[in-house]
Amino acid sequence: MGGLSIWHWLIVLLVVVLIFGTKKLRNIGQDLGGAVKGFKDGVKGANEEADAAANSASAEAPPPGKLGGQTIEGEVRKETSAKS
Repeated sequence: MGGLSIWHWLIVLLVVVLIFGTKKLRNIGQDLGGAVKGFKDGVKGANEEADAAANSASAEAPPPGKLGGQTIEGEVRKETSAKS
């Protein structure tokens, strides 16, 4: 009780084939396979883009301890508004 045996699954499969037909099931399988393939390609492409962005960002950044450039000095002032 509770578990389905192989005979139960075969009967379910037979009923599904009788209801939908083999052609419709084949088309559903092809559509599902194409969707899974497209999803995998999309995930792979996103990972490659993220890796490329990370590599280009690390290539542009100077090595630690060897910062170049110019220091800009400034002063922070609090803005005050005049009341009427």
